[in-house]
Amino acid sequence: MVIEKLTPQESYSKPARLSYPVHEARLDWLSMLLDIYFITDRGVTEGILRETRKGRELACFKGCSACCRSHTTIPIFPLEITGLYWYIIELTEGELREKLKKQCDTHQVGQPCPLLVDGACGVHPMRPQACRHFNVFGTPCAEGEDAFYTRRQDVLTPLKKYKDEAALKMLPFHKITGRNQRRDAIKNNVLNRYVQVLQEIEWPKLAKRIG
Repeated sequence: MVIEKLTPQESYSKPARLSYPVHEARLDWLSMLLDIYFITDRGVTEGILRETRKGRELACFKGCSACCRSHTTIPIFPLEITGLYWYIIELTEGELREKLKKQCDTHQVGQPCPLLVDGACGVHPMRPQACRHFNVFGTPCAEGEDAFYTRRQDVLTPLKKYKDEAALKMLPFHKITGRNQRRDAIKNNVLNRYVQVLQEIEWPKLAKRIG
């Protein structure tokens, strides 16, 4: 499987919903996740366009993986973890699969993301919302810099409209389906209760399942 190194402009200029028809027919949660990522990508597209119209320049560039190496607090939801497991176990193959397995098996907290392979995201289509949202304007990140903490003003802020739409789409995964339940869940950021830190996932367990 080829790893595509895409700039944010390439990734988000024409967002399209990912589609895995055979798998979606078998896995009831997968369509939900793909819809969420499509909503997220649309929101990021609009957010970037708004900023560039103000004269701001996107600092992210093709092949840059600074955030994958320096960020230690990337939030990830259970549904997204499920998606990563599925994608790695069922869709990766060859050298990519072997490298992911090795890196997951040996990963320790504080090291670069175990899904970073040869300087590019090894699971790019299924990267979490936090990774999709993270775009920096102005100056590219310095080695080891987490711009979210060093210069928050240069980091794209997710548009509330799309963030809430994606959250609404995720609520049924947590059995939150009633109209009032959904409204209150969004108002009180209930989904934040389920967030985990990507770095702290027990990656060696995934390595054993890769086979």
